[in-house]
Parts: sequence; structure tokens; C-alpha cells
Amino acid sequence: MGLKKASNIKVILISQIELPYSKIGSWSTIYDNYLRSEVSIVDTIICPRPVSFYNNISYSFFDFSNSFLTRIKNKLKIQSKWSSVFKALALTLNKNDQFIIKVIDNIGIIEPLNQFLIDKGLRNKCKILYFYHGHAPIIERNKGGFFFNKIDNLIFLTNLSYQSFKNYYLELSVECKVLHNGIDTSIFKTIGANNKTEIKRELNLENKKIFLWCSNDSPKKGLDFIIKIWNDVYPKYKNDIVLIVIGSNRNIEVEGVLNMGRIPNSKLSKYYQISDCYLFPTLCQEGFGMSLVEAKYSGCFCIASKIGGVPEVLEFGKYGNLIENPHIKESWTVAINEYLENKYINTPFPDELYSMQTWNINMNRILNDVKSSFI
Repeated sequence: MGLKKASNIKVILISQIELPYSKIGSWSTIYDNYLRSEVSIVDTIICPRPVSFYNNISYSFFDFSNSFLTRIKNKLKIQSKWSSVFKALALTLNKNDQFIIKVIDNIGIIEPLNQFLIDKGLRNKCKILYFYHGHAPIIERNKGGFFFNKIDNLIFLTNLSYQSFKNYYLELSVECKVLHNGIDTSIFKTIGANNKTEIKRELNLENKKIFLWCSNDSPKKGLDFIIKIWNDVYPKYKNDIVLIVIGSNRNIEVEGVLNMGRIPNSKLSKYYQISDCYLFPTLCQEGFGMSLVEAKYSGCFCIASKIGGVPEVLEFGKYGNLIENPHIKESWTVAINEYLENKYINTPFPDELYSMQTWNINMNRILNDVKSSFI
């Protein structure tokens, strides 16, 4: 059952990408599920013009023009690079209303947005919510207060991320909240043994224990690193194991490695479902790790770097094996060998822990809490 939208407090989402988003993206997928649902309490989206639109949500569009004239104006500071965004935003602002403005991972817009609202005489009628989808602090320590004073709420993906900010900045003068990511558990779910065997047979992988790596192929995601580890592990188990790689267009000629290339999100679930062990060798301060959650709900045992927000996602080892020293190859070799020797128990996530329904409820709880602060 949907929650009734308050008539005088409008929720506005500012997005640098069009929504719905036609390409692959983690946060855009979460928001797509939410904005299509009956429980969404977003009133307006400010974004580039999309191909299609969400029902019951109004739009105001902007265009990040890259023309020569626009670049010159921006360079000479004749106009702000955000002027088209604020022009679109101005069309939605009624001085008789109050507003919650949501910004996702766009630090650069905050200072000019704050000033725009001051110039319009509307800053005291607006609450700016900043959703941070990274992990580690990304603003210089001595400039943190300058940024935090311009927003009303800062929302993190994990409590670990909040703790890293709290411990880093001398001044964290903003109310903070935590909102874990959520996935569609009606898609990413376990399947029966017969179905799993049938799909493995179609891929000529019957009787193989399948390891899976799935990510965008960038150095920080650890594909080259995991292939080095695979070369150490594979000879002992070569008749029994295979590593499926998804997300890389490279030609990977390594024995026991099957590269499936880039696969749309809509077709990913079956590869999670037939896999036995998901490898998440991130070498960076990962914000959350959506693919880790998708794999876990699909039945995989997970071996993951103990870095960034990942430990919290796996409840500090309750739901998978965390590699204490993820940049050291031997740590992974030992963990994979121990998995193959059946030394781990695969404890499943609770049904609603990271479900889309839970995310929707918690998002609305945040928005309604902010709405109540106007009163």
C-alpha cells in the first residue's frame, strides 16, 4: 500500500543521468525499482530527458550542453556549469511549498545549489539530502565543515563509511543516516538443483564447481589479480573447477577460465544461480558491493576483500569469508583451497536483509523523518 504524499512538502530528486536510465548502473537500478513502485514519495525528477518516464512523477529537464560557446561561458564564469540544472529546478519551486532536494554522489553541485536557494529566498524552505555511495572521505579534512554546513542530511551506504567520516573530520556538522543498498530478490534468488544442473549442462559445465567474478573490468576490481591466483589454484583441481568471468571484453586465454564478456543486468541472474563461489577481490574502498549481495541471494558462497563497506555487508564474516589482507595473493589462495576442502558453511542472508522492499521502507522512513523536521 502506497504512502500518501504530503501536499505542501515536495520531494525533488536531482540526477545527472536520465531516469529511467537506459544503461547499466547500480544506484540507478535501485531507484528504478523504487520510482516504479506504489510506495515512492518522490514528486519531481530534475534530469536530462529520458526515453521513457515514470508514472505519477513530474519532470523538469536540463541539457548539459558541450558546445564551444557553453565551454567558453563556463571558463570565463559568465555562467555556472549548473545553470541549466537550476533553470529546470526553478520551474518546480513554488514559494508556498517546502522542499526536500535529494542529490546523489554529486559534490560539485552542493555549494552552487545552496547559493541558488539563498538567492531565491528559499533556503529556509528546503532540506538538502546528500546520498554518498562511496566509502572513504573524499573532501579535504580542512574543507569538510565548509561542505557539511551546506547540506541538511548526509546518507551513507554503511555504518563503516559513517565511522570513517566521523573519525577523519574535525567537524561533521550534519545529521547522518545509513541506508544499505537493496536488490530485487525475486530475480536474484536460489534455484532448484535440477534447474541448476540443466543450465550447467547447456553451458557444458556439468559436474564442475563454478567460481564467478563479475564486475566492470577496471584494475581496482581485481580481475588480473584473481587470474594470478587462479593460475596457482587451478592445477590441483583442473578437472573439477572453472572460473566464469563477466564484465570484461578482454581476450582471456587462461586454462579453466570462461570469459562471458559483458552481459546485461537482466540476464545476469542465471550465472549467479549456477555458481558455487563468488569471488569479490576489490582492491579499493568499496562503498557496498551490489554484486556481492546479488550473488549471495542467488546461493553463492562469497569470498571477499575485507575493505571499505564490504565487511558490514557480510556482517563481519557471518555470511562469507573476508580476506584480511586482500592485496596479498597467498591470502586468496588459502581461502579458495579451504573452500574446495569444504571448510566453510554457506549461511544465507535473511530474506529481507537487503531486499528492495526493505530499501523502499527505509528510504521512505528517511524522507518522512525529514518531512517531520519542517513542522
